[in-house]
Amino acid sequence: MNARRAALVAAAVLGIAVVVVIVVRTPWDVLPEPPGGYTEPDPTAGLGADRIERAEAFAAALRPASLVAIVLGLAVSAVLGLTPLGGRLVRAVAAPLGGRWSTQVLVGVPVLVAIGRLVTLPVSVYAETVRHRYGLSTRGWGLWLRDVAVSVAISAVLTTLVVLMFLWLVRRAPRSWWAWAAGATAALVVVGSFLYPVVIEPAFNEFESLPVGELRSDLLALAEENGTPVQDVLVSDASRRTTALNAYVSGFGATRRIVVYDTLLGELPDEEIEAIVAHELGHVATDDILTGTLMGALGAGAAVALLGWLLSWMPLLRRAGAESPGDPRVAPLLLLLVTVGTLLATPVQNLVSRQIEARADLRALELTGDAEAFIGMQRRLAATNLADPDPPAAWHWYFGSHPTAAHRIAMAEDWQRLEGG
Repeated sequence: MNARRAALVAAAVLGIAVVVVIVVRTPWDVLPEPPGGYTEPDPTAGLGADRIERAEAFAAALRPASLVAIVLGLAVSAVLGLTPLGGRLVRAVAAPLGGRWSTQVLVGVPVLVAIGRLVTLPVSVYAETVRHRYGLSTRGWGLWLRDVAVSVAISAVLTTLVVLMFLWLVRRAPRSWWAWAAGATAALVVVGSFLYPVVIEPAFNEFESLPVGELRSDLLALAEENGTPVQDVLVSDASRRTTALNAYVSGFGATRRIVVYDTLLGELPDEEIEAIVAHELGHVATDDILTGTLMGALGAGAAVALLGWLLSWMPLLRRAGAESPGDPRVAPLLLLLVTVGTLLATPVQNLVSRQIEARADLRALELTGDAEAFIGMQRRLAATNLADPDPPAAWHWYFGSHPTAAHRIAMAEDWQRLEGG
């Protein structure tokens, strides 16, 4: 079996492994059917007409911008990746520094990342203007620019390191590079899951411990009842950027912590904050983070093996202006293929995510035993975060990572009936 065919077989095997993990680990049936059948979701989620009108207007203003950003980003990636233009750019920016292959990657990839971001920057400005208009964003434009710059810098550094490792493996092992790269990429996904809360999160927010009090004690007690040891309960300074309400649990082992947005404190009753945190603890109880990491690692491995097959196809390399998979001029093509792969994987990821989020909702109800607080929390989050309670089906199928507020409230009502309350 030649190397190209071996790469395709490996991609197929890893792809099948991803499907098996998805089928086995995804909770397809979250809640048994209660007496009288499942509750029909109320499209309004119990929100007032003015709230629904405002949420729908907000969504209508942002959805076209989201689509435009995707189309622009894909178009720029295609122009740079499927013509010699991207390869020439990579060589040109590195020429003053000697033009070695490593220099082309270290200088050229950040330029490519920056170009992709600059093209969609006007759309981002528009979207931030809309968020300001509807009171969801509290960022001044200086902080917004700082966040954009930090985000681009992090993306450029990580992307450059991955491409550098990729091309180094190609040049060191011309026949088996895809196997080594698949393993290395899978390992990077795992390492990234561990490092994210201590490396990336602090780049955007500052955290301080929640003061000793009843809420802190109750949240720690919830974590203990959930069997989840946490190191601390932190408050994020989210109000510097948004009025949105949220909380999450991040990290593993010594880095695991409960994080609540400071926008929650004083805005929600303690029992509703506890319902949000209980949902996040539910993800830990069912090892959703580990499952997601496993899916991501296997998916990344399959994608890299597929790259091994695609980048052995000389017509594709010639179209990109590259002479071989180890040519730095292949970098724009790599970024294009990653973009396309991400867009294709998105609806599958979100399908799985919606089921996992529904199971975490069930765990929140079981932990707190308070369906009324859960329902009140869902309505308050939908109203404050301007979430459309009943988005278009096609939009929700592709972009919806969580069940709608209407479906989450209906499930809580079903759980309440099953519990006899």
